[in-house]
Amino acid sequence: MAEQAAFVLASASPFRRRMLTAAGLAIEVVPAQLDEAKIRDEARLSAPAAIAELLARRKSEAVGARLPERVVIGADQVLALDGEVFAKPADVAAARQQLQRLRGRMHDLYTAVSLAVAGTSVWSEVAHASLTMRAFSDAFLADYLARAGPDACRTVGCYQIEGLGVQLFEGIAGDCFTIIGLPLVPLLAELRRRGMIAR
Repeated sequence: MAEQAAFVLASASPFRRRMLTAAGLAIEVVPAQLDEAKIRDEARLSAPAAIAELLARRKSEAVGARLPERVVIGADQVLALDGEVFAKPADVAAARQQLQRLRGRMHDLYTAVSLAVAGTSVWSEVAHASLTMRAFSDAFLADYLARAGPDACRTVGCYQIEGLGVQLFEGIAGDCFTIIGLPLVPLLAELRRRGMIAR
């Protein structure tokens, strides 16, 4: 019988899974299957950081309720521009519209992580990054979307900063883990504090 992974990731994000496994954690992926749009709508009057934290907690608790004997990691990310919260674009056309709105502007990313033990969230953290998109041309945008394709719809900002998406920016303030989608350093610190990984 295969050995059980030490942690469950309540997210289908391949970026989060790669970060955790690269950091040496044994991960099993069990997506939470929540209606995130409904949760965002219920929390629409909350601050973006609070929405991200709520989504991360709901994910960890939803999977934790199904697997109460496991330690579950939930995470989510919210992009905010002038108080408006953005979701992942539905298609490439929506990604184009979103990038046109972000072009030449600074936006904020709030990335939350939650840890659930015995089905209950016992810790959460929200990290923040500010990113300024350059005033790229329409020709660049068309080429970017042609090259990125459906991958532009896999993240809330329509970019993967560790790849082609870095060309969209002229300024970045915040760590790469927060931008990619998981406050990894605070999570590892909490796991060490709880004795769940080696100190």
